[in-house]
Amino acid sequence: MHDRATPADPLAAHDTVLVLDNLVKRFGSTTAVDGVNLEVLRGGFYGIVGPNGAGKTTTLSMITGLLRPDEGIVKVNGRDVWKDPAAAKRSIGVLPDKLRLFDRLTGRQLLHYAGSLRGLNGRTVRERSEELAEAFGLQDALGRLVSDYSAGMTKKVALAASMIHSPRLLVLDEPFEAVDPVSADTVTDILLKYVAHGGTVLLSSHSMGMIERVCDGVAIIVHGVVLSSGTVDAVRNGSTLEDRFLELAGSHKAVEGMEWLLSSLD
Repeated sequence: MHDRATPADPLAAHDTVLVLDNLVKRFGSTTAVDGVNLEVLRGGFYGIVGPNGAGKTTTLSMITGLLRPDEGIVKVNGRDVWKDPAAAKRSIGVLPDKLRLFDRLTGRQLLHYAGSLRGLNGRTVRERSEELAEAFGLQDALGRLVSDYSAGMTKKVALAASMIHSPRLLVLDEPFEAVDPVSADTVTDILLKYVAHGGTVLLSSHSMGMIERVCDGVAIIVHGVVLSSGTVDAVRNGSTLEDRFLELAGSHKAVEGMEWLLSSLD
């Protein structure tokens, strides 16, 4: 059981690191994100939950500059992501959905590439790569091609690459997907320590228990609309986060038909 982290600087928690103002994204006649408004405080751990197709990944992609919104504003540390992208992205670390890595590089080469892109010198990259590898349990894998990594190891080296430049905001899309429980616990500890020292984490996850355990704030998104947002306690409103999510998103429908399948069990 993890305790929610408290920022090292109490004043940092009162600063807003991320602002989404009436964010809209359409794909043809489909509105994937429909007027999302959110504020995330510095030194916080914020979760976004929602069913598949709710608009979570689309929202995170617009935050990080991977997808241009049709309407609305995204600001990171007061910088408009789409008007001043270089300055805004400088302080962001990203773990996207559907990882696309240069997997013909070794883990060490991938981290060096990520650090170099962020303007770090060779010595700093080497030192940070070793420290990240030790923290994530990847020391023995740094010399191997990323294409030979397991799904969980790939996720961990990608997360390490997103952190190597010491970003102030980490945007993580399903960081625990395909990660075993022991590794997930290690990653959670690293992220909690990062938040405790003033970093900010925004993540999407299907793990309600994890969101409830470690996050300060949460937003429930369904059909591209924020149905509820605020502190975890406020959103769950005296219930569990999962029950509150099912209440807002709509419980599953009873399965009818398919007698042909059921008859095969007789």
